Amino acid sequence: MKEVNKNPIPQGKYIPAVRHADVIYTSGMTPRKDGVLLYSGEIKASVPVDAYREAVELATLNAMGAALNCLELNEKIASVLQMNIFLNTEAGFTAHSKIADFASEIVIDVLGIKSIGSRAAIGVASLPSNASVEITLVCSVNKVFK
Repeated sequence: MKEVNKNPIPQGKYIPAVRHADVIYTSGMTPRKDGVLLYSGEIKASVPVDAYREAVELATLNAMGAALNCLELNEKIASVLQMNIFLNTEAGFTAHSKIADFASEIVIDVLGIKSIGSRAAIGVASLPSNASVEITLVCSVNKVFK
């Protein structure tokens, strides 16, 4: 299992995640470690999609960490209700869903197969700091009963 980053560092005037009742909304998370962007630039059609796996995994782990930080004692993330994967793609790129599958795999790895929800894979002309990917999550929370 991949390690979730429990302390994503905001790059602006926002918080990593906010909770309303039993729903958590994360801010957009890019592939950063300790505040340093590790993957940047356009996603290219001429490059195998697997070359972008680590960037997507890191951004997803950052988003999951932000969500997990909103949990209280005896709570867990029940499911990811919505996941948005924004991809900094060149014109003509069409394999968005294949790259988004890397994010889905991380969610399943960390939370289990029943935790996966809806998603959107969206190609954009640019992302903050020229990041290659940005992930947002909307998660539902459940109490853990012993």
